[in-house]
Parts: sequence; structure tokens; C-alpha cells
Amino acid sequence: MSSSAPQETGRQRLWSVDEHLADVLAAIRPLEPIELQLLDAQGCVLVEDVTVPVALPPFDNSSMDGYAVRVADVQGASEEFPAVLTVIGDVAAGSGELPTVGPGQSARIMTGAPLPPGAEAVVPVEWTDGGTGGGAASGMTPASAAPEGAAGEVRVHRAAEARAHVRARGSDVQAGDLALAAGTVLGPPQIALLAAIGRGTVRVRPRPRVVVLSTGSELVQPGEPLAAGTIYDSNSFALAAAARDAGAIAYRVGAVSDDAATLRATIEDQLIRADLLVTTGGVSVGAYDVVKEALTSVGGSGGSGVSGGSGGSGGSGEEDVQGGGVDFRKLAMQPGKPQGFGSIGPDHTPLLALPGNPVSSYVSFELFVRPAIRALMGLPDVNRPSVRAELKADKALGSPAGRRQFLRGKYDAGSGTVSPVGGSGSHLIAALAHADSLMVVPEDVTSVEPGAELEVILLG
Repeated sequence: MSSSAPQETGRQRLWSVDEHLADVLAAIRPLEPIELQLLDAQGCVLVEDVTVPVALPPFDNSSMDGYAVRVADVQGASEEFPAVLTVIGDVAAGSGELPTVGPGQSARIMTGAPLPPGAEAVVPVEWTDGGTGGGAASGMTPASAAPEGAAGEVRVHRAAEARAHVRARGSDVQAGDLALAAGTVLGPPQIALLAAIGRGTVRVRPRPRVVVLSTGSELVQPGEPLAAGTIYDSNSFALAAAARDAGAIAYRVGAVSDDAATLRATIEDQLIRADLLVTTGGVSVGAYDVVKEALTSVGGSGGSGVSGGSGGSGGSGEEDVQGGGVDFRKLAMQPGKPQGFGSIGPDHTPLLALPGNPVSSYVSFELFVRPAIRALMGLPDVNRPSVRAELKADKALGSPAGRRQFLRGKYDAGSGTVSPVGGSGSHLIAALAHADSLMVVPEDVTSVEPGAELEVILLG
């Protein structure tokens, strides 16, 4: 969707969604790479190409429990006329010294064990009598129960072609192959590959540490009793969970009362463990919107961390509040009109101040904080995927002129349709819990008829 031009409403400047996001991303720099142990690197972004030092698997090995044989010795074998071979020993996974299989001989072999010299194929134990002298076997006698079981004879009931049930050396990856390219996000399969090729550590950009802090004297922690005029703090839980979902390490701070000094002290205390600070609440124009008040004097030598974009060099309306390196502004969007962004502290820690209404704060997170987290991780694609979908509704959806509206929706990929969930109120948490997408209504559209096509941001 194209960027909207800045709007003026009296003395107050309205920023477009795209303008504000560009401002945020222009100030974000990817975190410096560090070397981490494999499990600590899960979820991180690789900053180096990793090549394979040795072939994988490093030797020919069996893909079945059975018997390692020479092809000529089992040619023409059948249940009526089985090939009778002498069993010369066991080959288990991890075996070092291997027996040599000569003419008329075989070796019991386990899955993953190296193919012994002289052997050309593996016949599964189910193709044999298992050395019992009876019919087809269903398994092998455990070595611990019958140490002498590796001796004697085995009857093979089927022929086997050369290399049957043998995993070839290097059939997964060859030495010198590119295992993983820089920019790869390390999930469980990637961690497995790194371990398989012998890497104990890897160089990555670490997961950002995100501190989430909610404000409001009316907020009570879940599990505690509610007094008159109080509500449970849901925003800090929602945003901390969203930060984790985006790939960050999230720290949730309990709700801070509407006292600027307390909030200021709390923010300053959290700087030591934050790559990004997120506050929710206290950014509007009320008498108790303490985030604005507190951030006029927090930050010290940090100064303004807004570089590039349209927010770092003037252009702010008279009602923008600047202080402590944080700008407070109004955006041409619904929900989430009041926003704050800047940096604080000696390390220029980025801070995003989100509105306090639950839906407003979550939508703001998806649009601005999640991309910031992904940028800190060094990912090239920072936004959620979006699709075009047909509106499925009983009536037209209204939208305020000059505002980009984000409505909760349920997307059906099969039919290519999206249906509204709940109303447009910014306090409707239940509707948000049942939505899997955001329907985007452009600034210049005031009504969307059923059947019209919309941009849909996928949240799942």
C-alpha cells in the first residue's frame, strides 16, 4: 500500500503509517554478531556461510537391521531354496574394528552401523530366519541375551542387488558443500544439521532483548483480586508474548502506577537488559498520561535516537512532545493514533511507546514493534505476509476518512475470503483472540462493500 502524505489538522501534524514505520526502521541497527553454543543460537540469524567439513554420512552404513552379504552369495535365494551363510560376527552402530565378509559368509548388522569390508548389500532380517533355523524372522535376538548369537548360520530367503539398503558415504552432503547460508534463521532442523557436521558453536546475531512495560494505576496483575475501578493488566502479557513470537527474548515488567518519577526510575533500571523498550499506555493527551511526562527527562546523554526518516530532523507539529530523545506523534490510523518513538540512555536504546487500549497496542506492535525486532535480528523481510482477499460480510464496513483502518478478520485461504471478527472498538480483546488477520482499509476509502477486495495482513 502506498505511503500517505503527511496531514495537517490545525497545528497538529498527522503522520502516515508508512512514514512512522520508515522512521522507526531508519533508526534500528542489527545487533552485533556473537558466537553461541548451538542450543543458545536457536531462533537467531546466521551471519556466516557454513560449509561441510566432512561428508555426511562419513561412511557407508546400513539403513536396516539385517545381514551384510555378498550379492553373489544370495543370488536366486528363495524361501524354498534359501541361501545358507555362515555368520561371522556382529556389526553394531559405533563399531570400530570390522570383520571382513568373505564368500559364503555374512555379518549381523544394525541400522547405522558401517558396512563391513567385503559386503556389498544388506538383507533385512525379515528376509531371513534370523539364524534360528525356522521361518521368516520378525527381529533379532538381543546381543545381551545371546552373546553367541553372532555365530552359526543364517538362511536368506530373497536375493539382494548391490548397495541394497546401504546409505552411501556423502549421500546427505559432501565435504565442501554449503550447509547453511548467512541469513538463515536457526530452527531445530538447522541446529540438527550443524550438530551433524560437528559444529559446536556458530556465529549469529543474538535474539533481541525486549522489555515490555505497561502503565496505569488501574492495572492489577492476573490472579490478584480486583478492587473497584481496576482491571487486569493484559497488555504487558500480550506484548511480551508477541515479542517472543517475533523472535525476541522478552522481559515483562509489572504494571507501573501513574507516577512519572516511578516510571522514569523503572525505565532507567531496565536499560541494562534491553535492546528495545516497549511501553503501553500513557501516550495520549490526558492528565495522567505519564509516559510523555516521564520521558521528557529520562535518557540523559542518549539524545534523540531517531535518525533518517521523517521524524529525526524537524517537521514536528507544535503538539509533538520532544524530550529525552522520544517523539510523541499522532498517526493517521485507527486504532493506534497516538504513538511515541525515539531512543533513551547512553546506549541509544530504541523505545516505542504504544497506546494503552488493548487492540490499539497489539495492532501497533504488529505494525511497528515486530518489524523493529526483526530488523534488530538482521532479517531482510521484517513485515508479516499479506494477501488480497474478498470481503465476506453481511453489510458494508465503514472507515473514517483520512485514516488507515485495521479491522480484525478471519481469513479463509481456501475460498480467498476474509470475514470481520467483532467490531472496531479498540478495547475488544475477545474479538482479537478469535482473529487471525488484520483487514486493511486505505485512508481514502470510507466504505467497503461485501465482495470488495482488501489487503489482509496474516497474523498466524
